[in-house]
Amino acid sequence: MDLALFDFDNTITDRDSLSAFIKAHLPRRRLRWGGLLLVPLALGYYRLKIVPAHVLRAAVMRIGLTGLARQPLVEAGRRYARDTLPGFVRPHALERIRWHQARGDTVVVVSASIDLYLRPWCRQQGVALICSQLGHRRGRFTGRYRGRDCCGEHKARQILKRYRLRDYAAVHAYGDSAEDHAMLALAEHRSYRWQPVRDDVPREG
Repeated sequence: MDLALFDFDNTITDRDSLSAFIKAHLPRRRLRWGGLLLVPLALGYYRLKIVPAHVLRAAVMRIGLTGLARQPLVEAGRRYARDTLPGFVRPHALERIRWHQARGDTVVVVSASIDLYLRPWCRQQGVALICSQLGHRRGRFTGRYRGRDCCGEHKARQILKRYRLRDYAAVHAYGDSAEDHAMLALAEHRSYRWQPVRDDVPREG
């Protein structure tokens, strides 16, 4: 049995699921003034390439979610997973997941996107999940993560915390950005933007 690790946004999906969820489900007023506050960071990320993605995501969580009631967004996440995400999923990505499942492999989505919609989607697909989890207290979001944003080296650490790689015959990893490099380094079968990565570097862990 092998272990198959899949990034979510722009690997399983053809777009950023987090920004689409935020735009669809945050109060309009908060989107407007939050967008204004985020302009400098957005410019630094999209135009100047000097702001890391995880810094922008953390700011979006803080400005967008702080103080919002949790339960309505939990329910929105379930609907989003059921009704919207299927339109984002790349058919060949789902085929690859099914291929691994048919072989009896352990399939895990490892993503910086959030648990509100990834948990129900992964449950629907019968796959495991490691992702960014939103902090909450007394029924409202704190605007911070429980733990850390699940990207970069933290992805690899969380994988190694949950799975012993030596228990698997082989490890496969699928990613699309620099935030996936540490995860890809754990595998001997690596796909970057759906192209095989061929090198002689042994897997870590």
